[in-house]
Amino acid sequence: MEIDEAVRGCSDRRLRTKYDNAVYVVQRAFALYPFEEVAFSFNGGKDSTVLLHLIRAGYYLYKKDSPDAAQMDAVKNCPLRTIYFESPCAFPEINSFTYETVSTYGLPLETIQSDFKSGLEGLLKEKPTKAIFIGTRIGDPNAVGQEQFSPSSPGWPPFMRVNPILDWSYRDVWSFLLTCKVKYCSLYDQGYTSIGSIHDTVPNALLSDSSSEKTFRPAYMLTDGRLERAGRTKKTSHKIEMNSAASNGMKNIEAEQMISRAASIIVVSDEILFGITEDKLGTALCKKLHAIGWRVSHVAVVRNEIDSVAEEVERCKSTDDMVFIFGALGPLHSDISLAGVAKAFAVRLAPDEEFEDYLSQLMGSNYTGDRNEMALLPEGITELLHHKALPLPLIKCRNVITLAATNLDELDIEWDCLLDTQESGLVQAKPFVSKHLRTTLSDVQIAPVVAKLCLEFSDVYIGCHRISRAGPLVVNLTGKDNQRVEAAAEKLTSSFEGQFSQVDCCK
Repeated sequence: MEIDEAVRGCSDRRLRTKYDNAVYVVQRAFALYPFEEVAFSFNGGKDSTVLLHLIRAGYYLYKKDSPDAAQMDAVKNCPLRTIYFESPCAFPEINSFTYETVSTYGLPLETIQSDFKSGLEGLLKEKPTKAIFIGTRIGDPNAVGQEQFSPSSPGWPPFMRVNPILDWSYRDVWSFLLTCKVKYCSLYDQGYTSIGSIHDTVPNALLSDSSSEKTFRPAYMLTDGRLERAGRTKKTSHKIEMNSAASNGMKNIEAEQMISRAASIIVVSDEILFGITEDKLGTALCKKLHAIGWRVSHVAVVRNEIDSVAEEVERCKSTDDMVFIFGALGPLHSDISLAGVAKAFAVRLAPDEEFEDYLSQLMGSNYTGDRNEMALLPEGITELLHHKALPLPLIKCRNVITLAATNLDELDIEWDCLLDTQESGLVQAKPFVSKHLRTTLSDVQIAPVVAKLCLEFSDVYIGCHRISRAGPLVVNLTGKDNQRVEAAAEKLTSSFEGQFSQVDCCK
């Protein structure tokens, strides 16, 4: 069989391993379910094209020892029920490639022109279907929590999702297609790296030919598979809904800047809890967030335990816009931050081959390949944030960013890179402004006035602290509207003539 011969004859050991694992899943599916109750979801893209030929190879290997040699031609093509969800928004090249492929391999095609869920419901009512082969890969939006065999989600028609290429990378996909010399959709030779609809897909700008703005290199020449979806145009309609009292006639941009986003900081360190070291990074990050208009709602130090990290992440990720984690990253037994994040999102840790490549380049001869647990990342939810100033990309899981900094200098570098990276999600808003007023008055004397100020200036944070019980009292006023902060300060100082002085910083 040509696919099996091509892969086994190549020198790419990783491809051979991926292939063996994938065809095992295919063979296992045919052993578990009757052939007539298995289907294949084909959409004309590169991933489903790979899956088609893996199914053909797997079925051939499953049936090759069958005594009925007369049927071997049919076995080589594997005439599996093929489902195609035809959309008016699909590229013409995708449609033509799909129908051409179906004809070439004699696949019985069932075209569905409704949405995926409704189409499946109708299909399963008409024909019993226990399992469907799907070309889902880690990193796809719907890959979260899936295994190679995963029951359909609650609320969907019941069937088994079979995902033979779940752990394949972009590089693996193209290595297979080029090694086996199989035909794929022509759009991939025009710079398209991930194909959606005609409304949200353009050629990947990273493949633009320097000699011509309208010419693009083929998709297999994209060196960084993490940027596969860079050609998917993002539809953004950040509409700020504010009532008339809150907006006060502000333009949308001004209103956006006045909105305060919230972040949490989680420090994973037994050493801090034992009193061996101090947390300086959390304090420094609070200041950095404050400077871009974000408020910090919560700072926690937790033990180097998976459950402790998971509980804290679970609590923060649903209430705050962003969660930052320090500590417990690496190959040691106590480096459990990523495992805690994975548990919080109810996903497993899985090898990330692109991140593994980075580790290999960074560690050189000290790299331990598949045994390197640092290459295990939360499956299906991880995005690597790249920057030329970073030796390794930062790890982002939904709204949780794991920072690798171990000192203030490293934090400065990572923070600057985050601000310079659009994918980080760190939208810069109007920064907070602060005013600090010192007095020798007692707490009892100023308490009634401060209480009234808090009611009158509800948009200004008013807090107090002392360096020592006998020392001066410092009143801190913080907000996003400088006029309001100044007005609150004026109201306070005029209530106690000559008793307050401004200080530059809180000491």
